Amino acid sequence: MSTVAGAPPVAVAGAHPRRHPSTFTVYRWELRKLISQKRTYMGLGLVIVLPLFFVIFQNVHQRHDRGAENIFASQITQSGLATPVLMLLFLSVFMLPLAAALVAGDVVAAEDGNGTLKTILTRSVNRGQVFAAKTLAAMSYAALAVFLSAAVSTVAGVISWGFHSVTTFSGSVVSAPEGLLLVLASNAVYLIPLMAVVSIGVLLSTVTRNSAAAVVGTLGVVILLVIVAQIPGLEGIKPYLLDEQFENWHGLLRTPTDWAPIIHSAWVCALYAAPALLAGYLVFLRRDVAGG
Repeated sequence: MSTVAGAPPVAVAGAHPRRHPSTFTVYRWELRKLISQKRTYMGLGLVIVLPLFFVIFQNVHQRHDRGAENIFASQITQSGLATPVLMLLFLSVFMLPLAAALVAGDVVAAEDGNGTLKTILTRSVNRGQVFAAKTLAAMSYAALAVFLSAAVSTVAGVISWGFHSVTTFSGSVVSAPEGLLLVLASNAVYLIPLMAVVSIGVLLSTVTRNSAAAVVGTLGVVILLVIVAQIPGLEGIKPYLLDEQFENWHGLLRTPTDWAPIIHSAWVCALYAAPALLAGYLVFLRRDVAGG
């Protein structure tokens, strides 16, 4: 570019305008930020330690819960593939949402707290890209937490009790390879409601500008819905509460596969996630960052 005093800049022949980075590039920036933050490893540490503690406890006490109400608890020492199913049952309502909320509630609010949002928005990046990248990073983290927990549970369980066939909720026996595929698929389906939790966390992170408030608020929403589900007289709305969708993956562990709860959960969770993300996006677009 060449300039003349008092005149606007003139483009030099052959010069190229500065290119805007792609949304994928911004997404990679967000992932690098997550890697550098201690909060990231708190949630991952939880989902690793709890399955290991569970397996160690079972080995030390040598419990054989053949009379247990849950069919997977009754075969815990018969097949290592029962372990990841039990851990998904135990962690799905609170611990995995907590791990997801730790990042989702922090992903925008941390920038406000550090005063770095203004800097980000001056990198020739539009606000839609930043919001999309932050949301995708939070969702990626939640997915990593789920599959990391499943991997640790499966490996620890198989080492302790072997890679054997397992009996499903419907009482049918499936081979070990098929059982492993069902474990992976069950965790993937569980991501449907967990992504709705992440969406709520991103909304609160954007609106509150406070990480602690957003994390606590996200968990508060989950806990509130659990309480509402227990109130007599409200049975009619129970199938549409977000916490009820945390069990949608059970349909995969039946023979034949019961797709009804999975399909139901998909559109119910969309009713939570879509408005939350839209509201968060609109607030982010209007965010005043002039003060830093």
